Amino acid sequence: MANNQEPLVCSCNFSGVKPAVMDLPYPPVRVREGNPDYADLISVSYCGMVSEMSAVMQYINNESRIAGSSCAAGKILLGMAMAEMTHMQILGSLIGLLGGNICYTAKQPGKQGWMWSPQCLTLPTKIDEMLQTDLEREIATIDQYNMHIRMIRDDYINAVLGRIVQDEQYHVMLLRSMMDTM
Repeated sequence: MANNQEPLVCSCNFSGVKPAVMDLPYPPVRVREGNPDYADLISVSYCGMVSEMSAVMQYINNESRIAGSSCAAGKILLGMAMAEMTHMQILGSLIGLLGGNICYTAKQPGKQGWMWSPQCLTLPTKIDEMLQTDLEREIATIDQYNMHIRMIRDDYINAVLGRIVQDEQYHVMLLRSMMDTM
């Protein structure tokens, strides 16, 4: 770079960004009893193809690419990533209480474990396609949580998963709003 050339700068300030979550308390993280099958099921939402891990990585990637042209959108995506990190922490705690192994391997009952990788991500280059992909992933996440709630016979776990679904529904609303304004 020549000394007389101005540096390129990202002027978006992310201080003060908070997790994009519903203003509701989370239920206590507890389980009725250890259950490795439930732990395996929850590991899919922790680090499977459609998971909190994938959402965190996708939102951080998209935020980094959007913030230069739309600071407001970048801040929303960062807040959503922070919410997904909270969900990961909660799911990790449930997996541990259930007797599962907290790692980056999703284990569907009766199947071989599958380790999370960036292949789980869909990374379009256009902003409208990024937001559409994020929206589709949020809807798939909600569907997956609802399926897990139907499969798990533990009201403590289901209360926690149900509360996480509320945050995911909030994310759907945020993404739709962003899509309407871009």
